[in-house]
Amino acid sequence: MKAMILAAGLGTRLRPLTDTRPKALVEVAGRTLLEITLARLSSFGVSEVIINVHHFAEMILDYLKANNNFGLHIEISREEQLLDTGGGLKKASGFFLQDSSHGDEPFILHNVDVISTIDFRRMLDLHNAKQALATLAVQRRRSSRQLLFDNDLHLCGRQILQEQEIVRVSPHPQPFAFSGIHIISPRLLTLMQEEGAFSIIDTYLNLSARGENIVAFPADDAYWRDLGRPADLDQATRDYEQRLFV
Repeated sequence: MKAMILAAGLGTRLRPLTDTRPKALVEVAGRTLLEITLARLSSFGVSEVIINVHHFAEMILDYLKANNNFGLHIEISREEQLLDTGGGLKKASGFFLQDSSHGDEPFILHNVDVISTIDFRRMLDLHNAKQALATLAVQRRRSSRQLLFDNDLHLCGRQILQEQEIVRVSPHPQPFAFSGIHIISPRLLTLMQEEGAFSIIDTYLNLSARGENIVAFPADDAYWRDLGRPADLDQATRDYEQRLFV
């Protein structure tokens, strides 16, 4: 199975730590965020990974080389200008489309700055059962940005603060916070019409409006933490010591 790790961001919320390193190499309990993410993917059976890089890109390449790519086949997608999540995935699309031996096998897209125990196997099972184009791991938690899903867990819009954008009619849209973890069918890559730097959420909303199957995987029972600020790193270290994740 293949995966992409989104690691090109500047990590501005993690300053001053990211003044001298990329956020992918910031540590929690003595392990870098990149190592933690690679280990999670590898434990699920991922063997091929592409990582997008920009900020302190050479440090990431040197780190991977020093660790023998953690036993994985790893490729790098360099971004001279930041392309956001959608643009970054589109730039790397050849990694998922070039090898016909993988056929239509779904792949994982994972932010480097989140830690979770979200069950990839159950998520993939739902993705296949729903014949989804993309499956998004979500939770019911407070967030200024929420995705809206209908009763069948199909994406129907988003809400930013109190403003809603509806792309698919639903009488009672349910709000969920997105986790930064996706399972995607390669066909989506051939349908992306956006250009340049753009959010993958824009792609999902546009495709949902066209009747494509973008679904939610509720993961309220899983541990999840965004590592956007130094305080989040401290809390994640305490969580690790309590064995809330490994």
